[in-house]
Amino acid sequence: MLIELEKVEKIYNRGRANQVRALTEVDLLVVAGEVVCLRGPSGSGKSTLLAIIGCVIPPTSGRAAIAGKQLARLPDRFLTIHRRESIGFIFQRFNLLPTLTVLENVTLPLLPLGIGPRERRQRARRLLERLGIAHRENFPAGQISGGELQRTAIARALINNQPIILADEPTAHLDTRLSHEFMAIMAELKAEGKTIVITSHDPLVAEDSVIDRVVEVADGRVRCC
Repeated sequence: MLIELEKVEKIYNRGRANQVRALTEVDLLVVAGEVVCLRGPSGSGKSTLLAIIGCVIPPTSGRAAIAGKQLARLPDRFLTIHRRESIGFIFQRFNLLPTLTVLENVTLPLLPLGIGPRERRQRARRLLERLGIAHRENFPAGQISGGELQRTAIARALINNQPIILADEPTAHLDTRLSHEFMAIMAELKAEGKTIVITSHDPLVAEDSVIDRVVEVADGRVRCC
């Protein structure tokens, strides 16, 4: 198994008056090359679950492992390296820097790796070409369309060629046409062997043929797989 969660719990503000239990005894297994949709309403815990898989936050208890590495046992510096090498993120609101160009946004994950400017630009341009937005590479991210922002975010997620892609509500701000285009890109990544986990309450995502399995998340629990 590539992703293994066993009896994972997440409690925010533990022991305080505003304590919130986001996840309760979650078990989840994802095999390499699988595309899984975590489906549930807002507040169900699916984004928290994705954040634990992505090593963004630790579980309060339980076992969370990626490629056999138990995340809770890794120091922060190793978690950072693990995220950089293994996981590409596509955020709900893209998290692009509006004053930087499309090319600059895509190359940002390469800066800590000591890769030279020429190689960074070449890698980014190959991805932008593939995603059909090479003509926007010198545009500030704040001046491009929603669909172009989405493709820029995908390019940034792929720049290190990570084996795992995590997408949090990726179609929430897209129309139907752009949502179909996004899923078509996910199908291409699946064909390349990427493992993809998508959170969504969008039927268009959950019912797409690229999805191997839908996991229902409700009230912090995985209801079915």
